[in-house]
Amino acid sequence: MLKVQEIRELIKLVDQSAIDEFTYESDGTTVTMKKSGAESTAAPVVQEQRPVERPVETTEIREPEVKVEEKKETVHTEQTDQEEPPADFDYEIVSPMVGTMYSSPNPESDAYVNKGAKVEKDTIVCIVEAMKLFNEIEAEVSGEIVEVLVEDGELVEYGQPLFRVKTK
Repeated sequence: MLKVQEIRELIKLVDQSAIDEFTYESDGTTVTMKKSGAESTAAPVVQEQRPVERPVETTEIREPEVKVEEKKETVHTEQTDQEEPPADFDYEIVSPMVGTMYSSPNPESDAYVNKGAKVEKDTIVCIVEAMKLFNEIEAEVSGEIVEVLVEDGELVEYGQPLFRVKTK
């Protein structure tokens, strides 16, 4: 049986895609999602299939539709006098894959780089773990790290900026 979070992710994927209908069957359970009309909604229908021992009269049952509404929340933060202005940078080191970013080779070690660290083209700045493979990410430029954009252990997307570098 799919977990609620997995069903929500499927709804988002179907909603964002050009697919009008999606059906998934596993272990006697069927999940069907359909978009209706011009609206972009996905309606999950979960049915458990059980063996029937005797004939049963069937009646048409209307399947419930679930409308997915996107809510955008804005978070306002107060700026204090202690905050630094946005860093001046020439280059962003981005994640080459989806995964989890680690700033050090193991939990007991220091971070590969911190703000203010000098880097060369072949300097390892972090590790991105994807599917149990640990991929070392190199700076690809020489310069100074002026901003660290991702926390240790945070999930990152393909192309997401990880560090900002002021080149030499």
